[in-house]
Amino acid sequence: MKLSIILVNYKSPQLLIDCLSSIYQFDTNRFEIIVVDNYSQDNTAALLKQQFPLVTFIQMGYNAGFARANNAGIKIASGEAVLLLNTDTIIINDAINNCLNEFISSNAVACGAQLLNEDNTPQIAGNYAMKGGLNYLLPLPFWGQFLKFIAELLKVKKPNVPDSTGIVEVDWINGAFLMVKKAAIDKAGLLDEDFFLYAEEAEWCSRLKKVGRLFIYGQFKVVHLQGKTANEAFGSTGKGYFNLFDTKGLQIMLSNFVRIRKEFGVAWMIFDLINYCITIPIFFFGMLVEKIIKGNGSSYQFKQWKGYSINVIRLIGFSPKIIANKPYFYKVL
Repeated sequence: MKLSIILVNYKSPQLLIDCLSSIYQFDTNRFEIIVVDNYSQDNTAALLKQQFPLVTFIQMGYNAGFARANNAGIKIASGEAVLLLNTDTIIINDAINNCLNEFISSNAVACGAQLLNEDNTPQIAGNYAMKGGLNYLLPLPFWGQFLKFIAELLKVKKPNVPDSTGIVEVDWINGAFLMVKKAAIDKAGLLDEDFFLYAEEAEWCSRLKKVGRLFIYGQFKVVHLQGKTANEAFGSTGKGYFNLFDTKGLQIMLSNFVRIRKEFGVAWMIFDLINYCITIPIFFFGMLVEKIIKGNGSSYQFKQWKGYSINVIRLIGFSPKIIANKPYFYKVL
């Protein structure tokens, strides 16, 4: 089986070079590598031509985000499977070949590897879909912590696989390392191009899961420098999806709600939006109480509450478009 590896680049030439170098230290005879550039306007093309002349280079001509750029790569891919691979990953222990070998002989339509942080601690690689996207309520300041407490009392299944050492079946796979059989893509369709960044792989996996099974191969590890490229693009900080206070936070919220509407319907989207709205006063009063108790040691600052509130108001403004579910590029960068 030939594998088409697709890397989407945006103003991160050194990360891209480091990633490609980690791939090429192992056998690449079964691979073709496609780099799709989201109009970085830098020396990426020249660097690739000099250091990795066999790599296919596609210039999008604008910042197309994750879904559209990967689709451009998939459309020209000649492999029987494609691997969506983030540029901020480092391949170790021949993980791609090992994963591909396991994938070939399985009945899975998509798979991922166990992601690791730089310090080799585990990073979430696979997830379970919660009805209505209720897991998107967990990052909400104070209110999310209360909901998590209630969920633990009720012994609700956790929405992710924090660390896997063997084969684990999941509902969706982190897009940093997502291997998919082309036959499954022919049935499920390409990534939804309404998405700019975030949640697109979750929505895609919901369609792929209707075709077949999705696995995490926890025995194979890949280092993921989580959020590095996105933080640079958005001028943001922090890992994961808990920063809801700046432009990156707005993009996360917006993409999550687009996914909720597409996968779970209008009623669930409105329910989740109500929770985001009631978090505004809960956040404010929780922050005040915490400041009284902890003083300068409190978790949040007023500017974070303000940023969150503005983002929710903007999210409400997007709601009619999301509900209408007509083609629209949800990009705020």
